[in-house]
Amino acid sequence: MPLSTPRRRRSAGLAGRDFLLLLAATLGTFSNYAPLLSVAPLWAARGGSGNAGVGAVTGVTMATTVGVQLCMKWLLRRMSLRRTLVVGALLQGLPTFAYPLSAGLGWVLAVSAVRGVGFGMVAVAGSALVAELVPAHSRGRALGWYGVAVGLPQVLCLPLGVWLAEHIGFTPVFLATGTLSVLAAAAIRTRPRPEEPSGNRAFKADGGSLRPFGRPFTVLIAAACALGGVTSFLPLALGEPSAAPVALFLLSGAVIVGRWAAGVFSDRAGTGRLLVPSVLACVMGMGGFGLAAAPFGDGAVLPATAAVVYGLGFGALQNDTLLIMFRHAGPRGHGAASTAWNMAYDAGTGIGAVAVGLTSHALGVDGSFIAAAVLILLVAPLALR
Repeated sequence: MPLSTPRRRRSAGLAGRDFLLLLAATLGTFSNYAPLLSVAPLWAARGGSGNAGVGAVTGVTMATTVGVQLCMKWLLRRMSLRRTLVVGALLQGLPTFAYPLSAGLGWVLAVSAVRGVGFGMVAVAGSALVAELVPAHSRGRALGWYGVAVGLPQVLCLPLGVWLAEHIGFTPVFLATGTLSVLAAAAIRTRPRPEEPSGNRAFKADGGSLRPFGRPFTVLIAAACALGGVTSFLPLALGEPSAAPVALFLLSGAVIVGRWAAGVFSDRAGTGRLLVPSVLACVMGMGGFGLAAAPFGDGAVLPATAAVVYGLGFGALQNDTLLIMFRHAGPRGHGAASTAWNMAYDAGTGIGAVAVGLTSHALGVDGSFIAAAVLILLVAPLALR
């Protein structure tokens, strides 16, 4: 009888009710976040905003997302991870209902800023809760399934949201996505856990410093910079009109597969063993994007292949870097590890889009993609250690 108890606990670790509720909440919050990345800027354009204003909608959202992540050390000393996730889901969902009141740029930016704060809290608390709810020996698979819950809305809901806004109207999209995020908060609240470690312990590792995560942080931010450049400029760089949507769809799907497969592999073979192959896959994928964007690179096969290679590599890289950060942080530093990881991902995505835009004037978009591949290659030695 005593021998059966640990087995039950191990099986409950990955399929337990708390973890399943976390996955459901993640689907809800990211089904709010993903479609509005495109729908909110389109709403601002409907209100008469020019290109600069339309771009500012996403810029403000990501700026407040990274801004609140810089404050997570303070927040997690006052709230548990579970409560942080609930508050973040509400801050992300409730303001969404306010979009239909006006399409004026100032109003859209204000609503987007509040939603960005909520998303920053959701992103950090969600991934940290995986480490709290699941035993270390199952954490790779758990993070893989968490990556599926994060990625599916970006694959399905982002294009669906744009289609619904154009054919049915913006208001139904805002109402539906706002409701999904509020329901996510309700799902997390259905089972309070007084025994759950509070946020006070989430930043105890190394006094709350992000320095222990320097190597995986650097590798991830370099690869995320490449992602930001590709998602922003690939549609402008390819000669074949249908090539970019197909490539971006394949990239999103490959990231999900890579993240899930890496999680399964890491539980069996050990954390970090896919780090070097995933970095090299990102280098080859970005090199392929550079060739596809060159004047001689017309066609759909090369960008599609590059998207699959880069997507699989970046998905595996996401999973391994987060696992490594959790391992470095120890059981008392999950919040710090999650904060560092999310800051690298979000800041890298934004920096990459801006950097490719600036360097493309001198190098062309194809040259900027090649430069991003070189940047990842330069940080590859960090993955060896």
